[in-house]
Amino acid sequence: MNRHDSKFLGFSIFLAAIGMVAFSASAHANWSITGLGSLGGDISFARGINDNGQVVGYAYTNSGDRHAFMTGANGVGMVDLGTLGGSESLSTSINDAGQVVGQAALTLDNPMGYHAFLAGPQGASIHDLGSLGKDYSSASGINNSGQVVGHVGVFSGSPFDYHAFVTGSNGVGMKDLGTLGGTDSFATAINDNGMVIGASFTDTGSTHAFLARADGVGMTDLGTLGDDYSYAIGINGSGQIVGESLAKGSVLPHAFITGQDGDKMLDLGTLGGRYSSATGINDAGEAVGVSTVLNGGGNFDAFIYSHGGITDLSQLDAVIGGGWTNLFVSDINNHGQIVGYGLDSQGQTEAFLLSYTSDTVFHPQPIFIPLPVPEPETYLMWLVGLGLLGWMAVRRKRKVDMVLCWRE
Repeated sequence: MNRHDSKFLGFSIFLAAIGMVAFSASAHANWSITGLGSLGGDISFARGINDNGQVVGYAYTNSGDRHAFMTGANGVGMVDLGTLGGSESLSTSINDAGQVVGQAALTLDNPMGYHAFLAGPQGASIHDLGSLGKDYSSASGINNSGQVVGHVGVFSGSPFDYHAFVTGSNGVGMKDLGTLGGTDSFATAINDNGMVIGASFTDTGSTHAFLARADGVGMTDLGTLGDDYSYAIGINGSGQIVGESLAKGSVLPHAFITGQDGDKMLDLGTLGGRYSSATGINDAGEAVGVSTVLNGGGNFDAFIYSHGGITDLSQLDAVIGGGWTNLFVSDINNHGQIVGYGLDSQGQTEAFLLSYTSDTVFHPQPIFIPLPVPEPETYLMWLVGLGLLGWMAVRRKRKVDMVLCWRE
């Protein structure tokens, strides 16, 4: 070994030691998964979670009806939210004040007579948000000001004429958002800046994701990954958006994520299969969703995009050890809590809460995991070391190929 190689090896060991120190500090945390139970029946589905860990969704009662539910902090204590007079209700989203939205049946004798509802705070006083004079309405998202989004529609004639809506604070003042030139539109989520997302038919008959600015002003076509379909599903505080879209030449949609304010839609790929969809995103840019897997016969696995790569949640030790299969994830909050539903150890469809902490080691490993972020003092050592390695590489006339991997 010559003098230059000796220096190179010594400094590489030094850098590896720094990395191992940072890694060992994050190697002790574990994932956990908890079933949330039901409302007396055998089945429950979780659809949303707030930053207090309160979960909403719907579950079957012992009479066989579906009722909206909410829980206390960290998914504890499922509470039946009731209906608007009919037999069924479904809850879809909850804000940090505990206000819940969804849709509920108005009467027992009209199975199509659903209206959007707002309940809260903390699930109190479920009330009808109206439907802009249409037959039907459904609420899909709420922000911390109590602004609600969803869609209204009619059931006579063709098409059904669905239109996205947004309200003012506390569900007051429903406003039609229009479309991107086509017949129908659907709003799916709203952030605390009043930015609304969803999907709309265009004047060419395609379905495109849209972003409407504060309070629903100025619906903007977000485009696609290359073909004629996209659908926006989740948005965070900085305007990063997730959903699904057809890429050029693809047969099935792929999950996507954008930059801030909906900029630059990026294909997240799959877990090896042909389809994926991103269903939720938090303020750190961590996204969750589902994907078909390689040689999986069309089966789905849940995933999270975090730490620079995609992790198959269905293959976590905690999930497999708990007897859970067929996970579908719906939402993620800012504290690493994920909700969804799957088959529990008894083979029943049950809502769950899947949790991790900031120092959790992601295993199975994502496609790409960057080195842990060093402390400020460590940055200097890294920079000095990388500078030295670069200088040595130039002297030895070596080519270095750097591959940047962006998730799915």
